[in-house]
Amino acid sequence: MLNQAQLITYADRLAGDLQGLRALLTGPLEGAFGGVHLLPFFDPIDGADAGFDPVDHRAVDHRVGTWDDVQAIAATHPVMADLIVNHVSARSPQFQEFLAEGAASQHAELFLTLDRVFPDGVNETLLGKLYRPRPGLPLTAVQLGDRTKRVMWTTFTSEQIDIDVRSAAGTAYLDSILDRFGENGIEVVRLDAVGYAIKTPGTSSFMTEETFDFIDDLTARARARGIEVLVEIHSYWKRQLAIAERVDFVYDFALPPLMLHALYAGTASRLRRWCEVRPHNAVTVLDTHDGIGVIDVGPDTADVATNPGLLDAEEIDHLVEGIHEHSHGTSRLATGAAASNVDLYQVNCTYLDALGGDEGAYLLARAVQVFLPGIPQVYYVGLLAGHNDVDLLHATGVGRDINRHYYSEAEVAGDLERHVVQQLLALLRFRNHHPAFEGTWTLEPAGEDDAVLAMRWSGNGEVAALTVDLRGRTIEVAFTLDGREHRVVDVADLPDPRSQG
Repeated sequence: MLNQAQLITYADRLAGDLQGLRALLTGPLEGAFGGVHLLPFFDPIDGADAGFDPVDHRAVDHRVGTWDDVQAIAATHPVMADLIVNHVSARSPQFQEFLAEGAASQHAELFLTLDRVFPDGVNETLLGKLYRPRPGLPLTAVQLGDRTKRVMWTTFTSEQIDIDVRSAAGTAYLDSILDRFGENGIEVVRLDAVGYAIKTPGTSSFMTEETFDFIDDLTARARARGIEVLVEIHSYWKRQLAIAERVDFVYDFALPPLMLHALYAGTASRLRRWCEVRPHNAVTVLDTHDGIGVIDVGPDTADVATNPGLLDAEEIDHLVEGIHEHSHGTSRLATGAAASNVDLYQVNCTYLDALGGDEGAYLLARAVQVFLPGIPQVYYVGLLAGHNDVDLLHATGVGRDINRHYYSEAEVAGDLERHVVQQLLALLRFRNHHPAFEGTWTLEPAGEDDAVLAMRWSGNGEVAALTVDLRGRTIEVAFTLDGREHRVVDVADLPDPRSQG
């Protein structure tokens, strides 16, 4: 991954298709992104889970383009794609053949059944230990062609059948996807839902030592093909630190809620603590295709007493209620039991609406994001400073759709002209191309005012420093360029370093 900001987007929801996305990246967004995470473009893009339940993980949905179109984007912007590790669509030809033929199917070993995890039987105590991202048990009964019944492992929905990733068939399946990615210029894979992939009797079956071993093995297989690995895990923050030591990149999912807490409370204390310990091989985000995580700043659910969270229970409650209040209640419509297909530990809302539409606070949060060590990743709705799409939520009943707007070409063109979007693009181009960001990062010591957070980069004989006031919601960027000192308070005034000299 280049040390530059990445765009994370669905091709169809931002630009219609892959060719349209390439035109944006090489046109009005030129210089703002050094890579792109293409959210599922596999066949189909509109299954039960917005493409995260592929029928054919190795095929591009013809409605967005072809592998040639993916290669064309990769020629100018390194591409990340999702390796959906844990499951495949119930409509996949492999599972349909299993349903028809049962144990005689050549794909029988690919799918995980209850008895394969618990060969000696299972009881309520064992099932109660399982960590669940969603309500209910991760099991679905199916009837085979000979009218016998099997109980399949379905971590997320009954439409997503879990893979036995440790079987020969499961290994071959995942390797075939990595091969297809490597052949078509994919440089990074995000291991989607990998934390649930290994089921170990008597444990939570989430991020166990066996899971780490599997991640190590899968990472090695990806690296052998010249592909880097980003691990996607929502979990207790100390687990993120452990994961970061064993993979190329890990998400900083604690940053979005901590940034909101800092702006709501007008204090940098909690955010500062995280800045001091967070991994530097992180992909930093404020928003993604999923919701704003809560578990990432909460305590270890397995040991609350001795492993506290980055926020305490009262602060988390204020955070969640603060998002609902700032979004005028629209996030409440999309969160928890209020909408289907949601994760229990996330609040669904655009980041701008989580800040009550305050564009100054929004840019402050983005400035902190891009100045922290790591690779900044900006979600397409966030790029265009989008608001909650309540109409789409009502149309689909899917909570996360509130932050998955379908943009028309006219909407994109209009939003690109908005001042807040121009400010963000200037910030991204500055972050991508100022030479100081290749150097050393320093968090400045806390001063008397706990609302102030300051950090700096020094490298290649240049400096770039950020100071934010969380209470006053002000930004100051001080930097040198070609030996000259500059100071700006409106990020729109940041220069594109490529044009200097």
